[in-house]
Amino acid sequence: MFKYTITAKQGFAKTAILETPHGIVKTPVFMNVATQAAIKGALSASDLLAAGCQIAMSNTYHLNLRPGDKIIKQLGGLGRFMNWNGVTATDSGGFQVFSLAKLRKISEEGVSFASHINGERFFISPEDSINIQANLGADITLAFDECTPYPCDKSYMEESVRRTTHWLVRCLNKHKELTADGSQVLFGINQGGIYKEIRREHAKEISELDLFGYAIGGLAVGESAEEMYDCIETVTEHLPANKPTYLMGVGTPLNIIEAVKRGVDFFDCVLPARNGRHGHVFTQTGKLNLMNKQYEKDDAPIDSMCECMVCREHTRAYIRHLFKAREMLAMRLCVMHNLFFYNTLMENIRVGIAEGKLENLEREHRLYTYQ
Repeated sequence: MFKYTITAKQGFAKTAILETPHGIVKTPVFMNVATQAAIKGALSASDLLAAGCQIAMSNTYHLNLRPGDKIIKQLGGLGRFMNWNGVTATDSGGFQVFSLAKLRKISEEGVSFASHINGERFFISPEDSINIQANLGADITLAFDECTPYPCDKSYMEESVRRTTHWLVRCLNKHKELTADGSQVLFGINQGGIYKEIRREHAKEISELDLFGYAIGGLAVGESAEEMYDCIETVTEHLPANKPTYLMGVGTPLNIIEAVKRGVDFFDCVLPARNGRHGHVFTQTGKLNLMNKQYEKDDAPIDSMCECMVCREHTRAYIRHLFKAREMLAMRLCVMHNLFFYNTLMENIRVGIAEGKLENLEREHRLYTYQ
């Protein structure tokens, strides 16, 4: 039911076709983050389609707490629940374990934590995470892992990676038990912080499990861009080149291009939606803050080279006014534009690789600031 075929390469950069039960995905791809089965900023599934989205990625931790994975299963699964007919993905909840440091306790068996909603205590094991994701019914699922903080002591990192590997084996066994029909695929996650030797050995170890795809986690959490790129390069060198490679939680347009050059072809990040909700919009010539007074009378679109609905129909001055008036439409329009920008970026990357001209796109984006 799932098939991944590389269609073009330029150096380590690759374009591919991922065939799934819910459609075909062209990579490199940006998975739009629909945390609670919706994009923050009042976007619907039809808005995702208009923005060029191929994969909607939701959050296992949040959907488990509310409304509950069993309810979503009863209602037909994640795609039907959010009225999204395309490909869906779910993370494992591991990053939320990382972000809830003061509310959780990690053991070899799994993680106990307090709900951020009402303080109720929960426990999630690797098997629980896979079971929840099976109930949610996503096409792409992620193994349960521990995302360590930055900086992190090397001895603890070694212990954490060992535990993540142990959890991955348990996830894989549960995944095989629950999805013998091939309705879902599982990605394992490489960890190791900025310790390249740990990253390298972990990549070799998990590659032997012959998973459908591999993710690189625990980056973009405080390390420099150069450290991140070095780690990506170290890891991708030892992951199967003929399988999907996913960099979790990254990042700016230039981050994405640099990772693509190193063999990554799946991405997700809250950056475009989060920026949009604060009036920060991406353009072909850098990022703009529409809250600035200079746009008060600006009747130009956000980006004159953009073909999204927002740029066709609205001006910078109007959107700035909406923010100042605290109208929700302001956030919605900016998030829609930013997601269109990111999905268009991925399309341009695919064309760049196919034509052997990825360096031209990289050169353009190096000229502008997207931080």
